Amino acid sequence: MKPHDFVRCFWILFLYTSIHSCQQIAARNQPTTTGNTETSKTIVPLLNAYAHNDYWQKRPLYDALEHGYTHIEVDIFKVADEFVVAHLIPFFRQGKTLENMYLQPLYERIQKNKGYVYPGYAQPITLMVDIKLNGESTYRALKRLLKRYKSVLTSYENGVLMERQITVVLSGSKPFQQLPNEKIRYAFIDEDLKKIQSSKYNKNVCPIASCKFSSLIQVNENGSLTVSEQQKLIQFVTIAHQQGKKVRLWATPEKEILWNELLECGVDLINTDRLVSLKTFLVNRTQTEKMPVVSVHHSSPTVLADRK
Repeated sequence: MKPHDFVRCFWILFLYTSIHSCQQIAARNQPTTTGNTETSKTIVPLLNAYAHNDYWQKRPLYDALEHGYTHIEVDIFKVADEFVVAHLIPFFRQGKTLENMYLQPLYERIQKNKGYVYPGYAQPITLMVDIKLNGESTYRALKRLLKRYKSVLTSYENGVLMERQITVVLSGSKPFQQLPNEKIRYAFIDEDLKKIQSSKYNKNVCPIASCKFSSLIQVNENGSLTVSEQQKLIQFVTIAHQQGKKVRLWATPEKEILWNELLECGVDLINTDRLVSLKTFLVNRTQTEKMPVVSVHHSSPTVLADRK
């Protein structure tokens, strides 16, 4: 290795370690319990709650589920035959895979809860899988893994949407060349909200439309939205909703005043790293408005089949 290559690798590793450490510290500043067991208290599923980069939390997946999150995001890289969970560099994350951190625990939870992720909550939860590199080739391999869990995954089969306990939505490097043309699939795509006006994909391909907050709207000096920015956002939300798609903005400033304005504008999913703060906000907001937190259907889900 040449000297300048060594220096470059050193600085890449240093940058990754620094960023990851800061993110871990931020996540761990929240109050939480230890271990992978859930508390005995009633968990209220929150329709608007989206756990951004969930694997940064102290207890990936389990913290989000304990607080009722119905949308959970994980970043992956394909490394050999595995899908490693990481944000920048996957080579220091041995054993941290999409299957053993998310798919397998969710499958076991559904079995334990007799067909539910949250007891009595029959709507699917969303697992947003952000493919960091090589979307098309990664998806070709990912399909084999998803098929093993098909008994619990929402599918699109020969023109029919079959909702099950988990809906996998792919973001990041998106496989638009393959996925929309498949007759049978177990994944969907997160569409670019900024292109929603000219979208050629229906909700059975793209059930969610997302974009970076600052690429669409800006806050004023008080950290809130002006009337004109609210109107602009409402236009995009309205178009997405007309197409039957949910709306999410990522990299949103973590402020309650802004969370409230986004919900008032019709944004469906509030993106956060602060699981407890958002949960508290959503529950308090619901109680203030005297509206139900979720719509729970008590019909029994399809009996689980053994994975093949």
